Parts: sequence; structure tokens; C-alpha cells
Amino acid sequence: MSATAGKTITCKAAVAWEAGKPLSIEDIEVAPPKAHEVRIEIYYTGVCHTDAYTLSGKDPEGAFPIVLGHEGAGIVESVGEGVTNVKPGDHVVALYTPECKECKFCKSGKTNLCGKIRATQGKGVMPDGTSRFKCKGKDLLHFMGTSTFSQYTVVADISVVAVQQDAPMDRTCLLGCGITTGYG
Repeated sequence: MSATAGKTITCKAAVAWEAGKPLSIEDIEVAPPKAHEVRIEIYYTGVCHTDAYTLSGKDPEGAFPIVLGHEGAGIVESVGEGVTNVKPGDHVVALYTPECKECKFCKSGKTNLCGKIRATQGKGVMPDGTSRFKCKGKDLLHFMGTSTFSQYTVVADISVVAVQQDAPMDRTCLLGCGITTGYG
């Protein structure tokens, strides 16, 4: 078990405080994962046009302050109660397209747009309606359920997949969006 499991971690993150302004590197607090959540130490992240679009203020669903990023690979630092698909030490990819395997969309075989956490993910919060990020006493929003522009992030357990330990993270990070959306 990690020495930080169950504790709040302070780390660096690129925070978007408001639309149209540059990202700001800040010290943020990342709370431990709750039930069915996973905290990941991010080693590599991609930058997608969606991050820039949201930061520009043109995204009608964009909300601030937020930790952007939705293509990331790293190592599981800790897991919340009930997590069975990954464990601390696993190499993983954060997925903005979760897969619960239970909703009508996951069962259809025709789409990768799981509906289980779509409502809260779109509001920038975890499935329980709260944030795991704080900076300067303020809650920060989560981006697309992943927020990979942080050294540590917390995702729902249906928003993460384990990969082989020898898979290069500088490439596997792209699986989170660039590959799942049809090569960007």
C-alpha cells in the first residue's frame, strides 16, 4: 500500500481559472478516492484540441475553474472501496469514455458513449456530485472525468483501464481520446 493512500496529496497541476486566460501551474490538493474511484499518478498526458477549445471559452459546456486534460497514462496510487478492475501499482490509461458494461449504451455494442456517469461528468464533478481537487481553498472542476493536466488525478473506476507494464506511457496516453475517437 502506498504511503499516501487515504491521505490528501499536494501536487502540481495546470489550472484553467477562467476562459481565454493561460493555464496557471498551481499547487493543488487531490483528495483520496472514494468508493468506486481510483487515484492515478499521471506520467504522460496528451494535449487535444478539445482542451484548447474549452480553454478558449468557445465551448458552451466549458466551466471554470477546472483542471483540463483527458489523455493520460500513469500508475494507480490508491483505490477506493469496491474497486476490482485495477489495483495500486497497475499501469493505466484514464478514459473520458467510461465503460460500465451495464447501461443500454454499453450493452448495445454500437457506441462507446456510456451513460452511467455522463450527467455528473459533464458538470465537472465526480459521480457523487463533488470534486476531489482544491486550490487556494476553492474546489476545482474535473474535465471529462479525467483531468490529466495534474500530477495526480481521481477518476471513476469505470473510467480507467489497465495496460501492460511494458507499454510505453508516452504512447498509451493517447488511447484515452485520440485513438478511441478514431485517430482524433
